[in-house]
Amino acid sequence: MTKLRKTSKTKLQEETVNTGSGQTILKPDVNENKARSVSDLRESGESTAAPASDEDKRIRQAFVDKDWNEIKIADSWQIFKVMSEFVEGFEKLAKIGPCVSIFGSARTKNTHKYYQMAEEIAAKLVRHGYGVITGGGPGIMEAGNKGAHSEGGKSVGLNIQLPFEQFNNIYIDSDKLINFDYFFVRKVMFVKYAQGFIVMPGGFGTLDELFEAITLIQTRKIGAFPIVLVGRSFWGGLMEWVENVMLKVENNISPEDMELVHIVDDASEAVKIIDDFYSQYLLSPNF
Repeated sequence: MTKLRKTSKTKLQEETVNTGSGQTILKPDVNENKARSVSDLRESGESTAAPASDEDKRIRQAFVDKDWNEIKIADSWQIFKVMSEFVEGFEKLAKIGPCVSIFGSARTKNTHKYYQMAEEIAAKLVRHGYGVITGGGPGIMEAGNKGAHSEGGKSVGLNIQLPFEQFNNIYIDSDKLINFDYFFVRKVMFVKYAQGFIVMPGGFGTLDELFEAITLIQTRKIGAFPIVLVGRSFWGGLMEWVENVMLKVENNISPEDMELVHIVDDASEAVKIIDDFYSQYLLSPNF
């Protein structure tokens, strides 16, 4: 026989009576120990002997049900923070003129050939009338800003706050340094104000930026601006996989999508692709 009774916490629990023994057996409530709010999570965490790592806390907090007051305090203010980053970016970059975004690793040393090539490409771009946009950090980003700065061109840095690696370099124009907390806002600025993309070897962040640009062009959300991959030995394997597996085996992309990117090994060749694109439309990048 099954009956319901209200507990002291005004919560209904299922109660089963064993008619043979006369004993009452309570079925455990699986949600009994679940944290109901961020406050509950903090309190439970304080009573735990072993301190949780920051990553553990971040994961656990993602599963917490927030009450309305916590939603208003945290999420609503986050909306305004996102808006403020968009507004600052739009205001500072609205009249920046024709620019090329340079992507690449923050870990590349200044003695590496790709650092030196990125610096050379940026300097050539400025001499041809373009400004340079980078992620504002060290490595390839520093090289891009350094090359633009050395030629007196516009040197833009879209810096991101990270727990490691990222800090703004010294070659960014003081009025063109923007600091972001949100990657997605930063990526909007990379794409919205660039008329070409130079992609140097890099890690996951570089791949993210590359495929973001390819996707936006493929789906016609932005114009078909040139995407130049620098370093055949680095990018060749990836693009072979895209062609042989994504295209030929799985048919996940179209043959014309392979024409969205160019692979080069030379700084002059990279800049020539940007120039050739502009000449097709009789545009002058000089500002």
